[in-house]
Amino acid sequence: MRITRRTAPSAKGEITLFRIENASGAYAELSTLGAGITAVAVPDREGKIENVALSYADPASYIADGPCMGKVPGRYANRIAKGQFEIDGNSYQLAINNGPNALHGGPEGFQNQIWEVEELADGVRFTYRAKDGEEHYPGNLTAVAEYHWSDDNVLTLDLSASTDKPTVVNLTNHCYWNLDGADSGSVLAHTMRMACSRYLPTDDTLIPTGELAPVEGTPMDFRAAKELGRDIREDFPALRYGKGYDACWVIDAWQPGKMNEEAVVIEAAKSGRRLTVGTDQPGAHVYTGNWLAGCPANRSGRPYDDYDGVAVEMQGFPDAPNHANFPCQTLRPGETYRRTIRFAFSRT
Repeated sequence: MRITRRTAPSAKGEITLFRIENASGAYAELSTLGAGITAVAVPDREGKIENVALSYADPASYIADGPCMGKVPGRYANRIAKGQFEIDGNSYQLAINNGPNALHGGPEGFQNQIWEVEELADGVRFTYRAKDGEEHYPGNLTAVAEYHWSDDNVLTLDLSASTDKPTVVNLTNHCYWNLDGADSGSVLAHTMRMACSRYLPTDDTLIPTGELAPVEGTPMDFRAAKELGRDIREDFPALRYGKGYDACWVIDAWQPGKMNEEAVVIEAAKSGRRLTVGTDQPGAHVYTGNWLAGCPANRSGRPYDDYDGVAVEMQGFPDAPNHANFPCQTLRPGETYRRTIRFAFSRT
């Protein structure tokens, strides 16, 4: 594995970007800003290697961007209702930064920080040390995002965290994919299949109601592969609220620590590329880039348009600290939070 690095200036300090290239010339590019994925270049059916991860032209443009492009949000990815939760009788109030709710750990969050980095034989290990009270969360928390790139074009992300006080944690990656090429336009012709028979209905601010509803008979049913755009204009609450798909699905037969190697499978007929996402997380939050317009310029020199990429965020459930029936996202001293997400690229 060949690893090269470059640096770029930013208001947060120097950003370091690592390119991990395998024997075939396919590569992943990773950034110390937000422990982010800034490129993944893999072959199409004709063997052409091209980046399929939505990317900005300037590495500093990832700071405080609306889409949270490619980064690891935290300490709690996704939404917490009204920014409020309770642990052991102690109440916490987070900053409100998404309508009436808290999103992705707060206005700064892990995604807008320069992480410490250690180079590995086949990847990199990023570490971020959040202070007790940072973004109003309890506990000094150490988060680690360790990426590995393989010769068969698999990008594995191992996430872990530890704390010195009871806290909540939910880590994921927020990369957007376009398997026809990062700057090629809409992904609504991509097909997606999910190992998910239920999803989480929400209110109009995208906070789960607490119900685990069947997908059968709804536009949320991706148990058989279908185009992302086939039902996206249907008059259905989950689609109206988000102007497209922005919802969390429940991974079938989930058990703590058990990998589902084909939780989500996305294919592009035009390029022949396939992305298979495996995880031991309980939820798959899929967002069809419904509000990408107006983001910073990409490597083609223009902003992305809505629906130019699809984010597949393997994670704990949104607002889980306020729903006793959801898998618990509380982390206590002496425990270690461990989760894995695997992005496997192949050709149809």
